[in-house]
Amino acid sequence: MTNSLKISLAQLNPVVGDIEGNVAKIRAARLAASGQGADLVVGTELCVTGYPPEDLILKNAFVRAAMKAVEELAVETADGGPGLIIGTPWLDEDGRRFNAAAVLDDGKVQTLRFKWDLPNYGVFDEKRVFDSGELPGPVNFRGVRLGLAVCEDMWTPDVAETLMESGAEILVIINGSPYERDKVDVRMNHAVARVTEAELPLIYVNQVGGQDELVFDGGSFVLNADRRMVAASKQFVEDLTLTEWARGDDGWICVSGEVNDWIEGRERIYQAMVLGLRDYVNKNGFPGVILGLSGGIDSGITAVVAVDALGHDRVHCVMMPSPYTREDSLEDALELAERLGVRYDSANIGPAMGAFDEMLIEIFNEPASGVTAENIQSRARGALLMAVSNSTGSMLVTTGNKSEMSVGYATIYGDMNGGYSVIKDVYKSDVFALCHWRNAHYPKEVLGPEGEVIPKRMISKPPSAELRPDQKDEDSLPPYEMLDAILHGLIEEDLSGAELEAKGFDAAIVQRIWRLLELSEYKRRQAPPGVKLTSRSFGRDRRYPITNAFRGKA
Repeated sequence: MTNSLKISLAQLNPVVGDIEGNVAKIRAARLAASGQGADLVVGTELCVTGYPPEDLILKNAFVRAAMKAVEELAVETADGGPGLIIGTPWLDEDGRRFNAAAVLDDGKVQTLRFKWDLPNYGVFDEKRVFDSGELPGPVNFRGVRLGLAVCEDMWTPDVAETLMESGAEILVIINGSPYERDKVDVRMNHAVARVTEAELPLIYVNQVGGQDELVFDGGSFVLNADRRMVAASKQFVEDLTLTEWARGDDGWICVSGEVNDWIEGRERIYQAMVLGLRDYVNKNGFPGVILGLSGGIDSGITAVVAVDALGHDRVHCVMMPSPYTREDSLEDALELAERLGVRYDSANIGPAMGAFDEMLIEIFNEPASGVTAENIQSRARGALLMAVSNSTGSMLVTTGNKSEMSVGYATIYGDMNGGYSVIKDVYKSDVFALCHWRNAHYPKEVLGPEGEVIPKRMISKPPSAELRPDQKDEDSLPPYEMLDAILHGLIEEDLSGAELEAKGFDAAIVQRIWRLLELSEYKRRQAPPGVKLTSRSFGRDRRYPITNAFRGKA
């Protein structure tokens, strides 16, 4: 009977579709764990293919390539080193497709367990591509009965209860759980509930890295049967955490494991933004990014995140003044660029505005005015930035925040141009808070400078699009604190107008914001992807029709 075990938690950053590269990561982690004396290495959900692979799973060639890679990797475990538990898609003889956990040891695939609870909410639509497995029993690994399950299987009691009743000794959960605010606490609450119900220790291994709009924050951990956390991997970085286990009179206990401190509050949000942008740029092969630097805080925080993610030499900022650009905006943009050490250029869009006026005079016998003139400025800037992007190969990063995107305070084919949006899921009031936070703190694992990087005046001056003389955002919108509170109620909390009015908000303002939110869906549908940070980001989290004749109250 086995009375001791060393288990390494392999928190890796896979690339969706890069089966060869992902397997190389798994192989390297196994080699490193072997050097630590590990008996078993536990990877993450679908780490062979990267998660989420979405409709790639519907391609038989893709799934079969993953299965072949797993079988080849299994052969390597005949060397007497650690066994492996890894996530992979699997296709059975009946053509059913499963989200599987594979146990590799002694030169072969010893057994498979298929995900039972397929999530089908928010960003998840696994029922679209996977079949559900049976409620699992434990697997035998070198004389230890492991209760193996996949991600969502931990979020309800059924799987853990079945595993406990069928003799499991340690619960092992492989995960691809994306970050959002408060998600760390939600995961831990579910894990504690399963440990309490099953009276078994639990190993939770989570993916890390950015994949399109999702960011996976890692934070793998081990709970003993008494619910104490006895091991914790780092957050937002790859990590390999060795844990030592012993069998006692009351079952298995983790007797040794490193407990890394987890970051909290705004640093989690900031690190998610940095990792999301870094991986989107690097995994898609862009040499760097370009962005329009206006002298306001939205472009300011975007530039800082870009430098923290990629380094100053891969960030190019362009100021594009018009006749309405204030002198302090020019000064603040230049000061920020100098503090960050990025390439900074300035190109006046006045000639482009004049050229559009000449063309419009030919059509309407008068130049542009009102909203048309304002949008021309934004679109001239968008076209210029895309031209620089085309010329350099760098990706254009957009700088619009969630408050603006919610109510349509953005110009389609103008400031919405770009390949990725860092603050797409950040309300304006949170942008202010993040600017203050970054000036006061220096995050781990970033490439930007320390100290007060964002000029104070850039944060303190009234926000303005500067598309007409003396323009301020609050000329068109309620104060951002009020606007963001209403939007949070409408979007994240699904509150009605009556419920918001009961909280003290003016009924007319609530209805106006609700209508703006509904009418701007067509813009958001054409917006670039961006880092998901909240429980209801714009995208698959919130699916509303563009053609929508409902005119009732919120």
